[in-house]
Amino acid sequence: MNDSASSALTSSASPELRAAFAAAYREAQRQNLGQSSAALALRAAATACRQVLAERWAQTQAQDAQRPASGEAVRRVHYLSMEFLMGRALSNALAALGLQGDLQALLAAEGLSLGEVLEREPDAALGNGGLGRLAACFLDSFAELGLPSFGYGLRYQYGMFAQAIQDGRQVEAPDDWMRLGAPWEVRREQVRYRVGFGGRVELDAGGQRRWLPAELLEAQAFDFIVPAHHSERVSTLRQWQASAVAPIDFKAFCQGDYAAAARHRVAADALNWVLYPDDSSESGRELRLKQEAFLVSASLQDLLARHLTEGAPLHELGRRNAIHLNDTHPALAPAELMRLLLDEQGLGWDEAWAITRQAVSYTNHTLMPEALETWPVRMFEALLPRHLEIIYEINHRFLSELRQRFPGDEGLLARVSLIDEGSPFGGERRVRMAALSIVASHRVNGVAALHSELMVQTIFADYAAIFPERFHNVTNGVTPRRWLQQANPALSALIDGRIGSAWRQDLAGLAQLKPAADDAEFGRQFMAVKRANKQRLAERVRAELGLVINPDSLFDVQIKRIHEYKRQLLNILHVIARYQAIIANPQANWTPRTVLIAGKAASAYVAAKSIIQLAHDVGRVVNSDPRVGDKLKLVFLPNYGVSLAETIIPAADLSEQISTAGTEASGTGNMKFALNGALTIGTWDGANIEMAEAFGPENMFCFGLRTEAVAQMKALGYDPRLFVEENRQLAQVMEAIASGAFSGGDRERYRALVDSLLGRDVYMLMADFKDYVATQARVDALFAQPEAWARQAVLNVAGMGWFSADRTITEYVDRVWSVKSLG
Repeated sequence: MNDSASSALTSSASPELRAAFAAAYREAQRQNLGQSSAALALRAAATACRQVLAERWAQTQAQDAQRPASGEAVRRVHYLSMEFLMGRALSNALAALGLQGDLQALLAAEGLSLGEVLEREPDAALGNGGLGRLAACFLDSFAELGLPSFGYGLRYQYGMFAQAIQDGRQVEAPDDWMRLGAPWEVRREQVRYRVGFGGRVELDAGGQRRWLPAELLEAQAFDFIVPAHHSERVSTLRQWQASAVAPIDFKAFCQGDYAAAARHRVAADALNWVLYPDDSSESGRELRLKQEAFLVSASLQDLLARHLTEGAPLHELGRRNAIHLNDTHPALAPAELMRLLLDEQGLGWDEAWAITRQAVSYTNHTLMPEALETWPVRMFEALLPRHLEIIYEINHRFLSELRQRFPGDEGLLARVSLIDEGSPFGGERRVRMAALSIVASHRVNGVAALHSELMVQTIFADYAAIFPERFHNVTNGVTPRRWLQQANPALSALIDGRIGSAWRQDLAGLAQLKPAADDAEFGRQFMAVKRANKQRLAERVRAELGLVINPDSLFDVQIKRIHEYKRQLLNILHVIARYQAIIANPQANWTPRTVLIAGKAASAYVAAKSIIQLAHDVGRVVNSDPRVGDKLKLVFLPNYGVSLAETIIPAADLSEQISTAGTEASGTGNMKFALNGALTIGTWDGANIEMAEAFGPENMFCFGLRTEAVAQMKALGYDPRLFVEENRQLAQVMEAIASGAFSGGDRERYRALVDSLLGRDVYMLMADFKDYVATQARVDALFAQPEAWARQAVLNVAGMGWFSADRTITEYVDRVWSVKSLG
């Protein structure tokens, strides 16, 4: 939030809350010796907010403990996710508590501005991409809707990585976001559980199987509190920190072998170092499996302890608690819950399985078979021997039932078995985590209408035939509190002035904005807000990269994880084609365009990192060519995260959502852009389809092959070279890359990329290039008509009411998390 916007904010808090906040803030400042630096002010403000929220947390937990256990009641939701991409917390807390004006006044007395203090807060590196940001939006909606809930994740010390660029190449470094402390978290000293690995399984004297782990870790709880904006409810993200149970090896220490004395402690600490450790090595894969098991075990032990502490009978656990798996990372949950119920609570198999099936539900986020997690059986045997036994038993019972329903269909049994037996030519036996999630869940959903439809037609077709009643769709949404109110206060105020502020609590109210699309004066005001946001981004680009961009040019933006299926490469190919056309005819009436790309590539993903390097090489040539000037710029913004997105998204004119049709599960960046008045250029894929249907396909720039055409072309034998040979413009683009025109004459630098596009082109860039370029020409033509552009942009905003995370969570409650959903 900039100072001019924040100066308009006034406190909406009660006098008692304002006084308590001021007292807490001054006490925090006093403890820091009265220093007035922005960093200390940030800590003091966070401490003061946290004190207020801690009281609300206690009230919320007391209310949730008294909820009814039957009828139409909502079960307490336990949302398990490896990622929670929270972003900065202070601005959200201040907005929720109505304390912006109070903090601004306190800071002004010390010669500080609210803007500079907010900018000092690092992003919490607890997530990476869309999966984690969706989970964060859900926590916001849990609070807003008053849903009894806990989010569960890991307390990563360094996140995925901090991205830097050296000579155009991505360089990874630890994202040490907690180096100055983490003022938002609350350590729950009494909330800790033991988690085991390795060892063996034995029969005890009573004939009960008992797991004797060889390694024991302790999970310590840290809470991150997320406030509602229209009530005093809060939701909780509970993060687990691992530590070794055993002390140092004192004998080794006395012998001077200090590394050996602490080796097990370092191994425990490693579980919390990095999100998604590189799994290209055996040790990386083992660490990742241990992270997932650690998250699941600590979370379910916490759930069980809370359930029993509240005095509820064990057999009601599944009717009072929902366990939701955000993708397959926490898919060990059914096996761990069965272990706890069988081994620790002494239930029989049938009762434990009934409870597990009631409790567990699963959201799938991919249509790519290679993205569905599987783990070697041998790794399970080494790390989780009791869990493997339980998975074998689940599988045995599942397949026995299928043999009765589908006698003789051994092919079906092999396809749906929880164990992939491997190929007859030496393939490794593996545990299929998606299969475990589906078999153990009472409900399974996709995250956009097309995704859910394709999910049951392709990767999960056999399971959908066996369990047709389990599969359904819940289209994703985003929180308007962060992604419009806080990210774009000027636009929010403009909307308030036109239709009132009720949309802030119920985003469906944006529909009232539709008539404003035909109001030329409102359109001019709308575009003035956009221009100011673009100027702010241009200033950031100049300050961080030394590159001057024109805020009156069309800001064409693609920000997301760098991946071949996201097709940042297609975007770059268009930039090259446009550059070549400008050089060929510099006097033409070109629509000035600034292309902005941001995103991280996984550290071991060679092709994605090559795409980042190509973007920098192309940008270096284009941006320095005097013949081009402001007609075209290509900018790569490093270290993409929530806070950077909050600056980029309100400034975007055009949102690039250009995945190959049938590959994007949903997307939520597309929703954030449209909510902030950017038009979308996109394929008929994911939630793009539902967005187009909401505000009219004529108000979206759709291009490219559709899902059916992609499948048909591949089935007939797709040859990308034919598309290059038939398109002179595309041929020139590919030749420029291959010849080293953007790499100082180095023909080898992008040989692998070029060979991949000409030889396989898995994501069909060559097939979609011609239509993409033609559609970009339509974008130019509309942008040259400011009133027409503004009209479509306003219609985009007015049509986004359905894409609220509040609506998404309401659907989950109705169909998945309420008691009535159990039938």
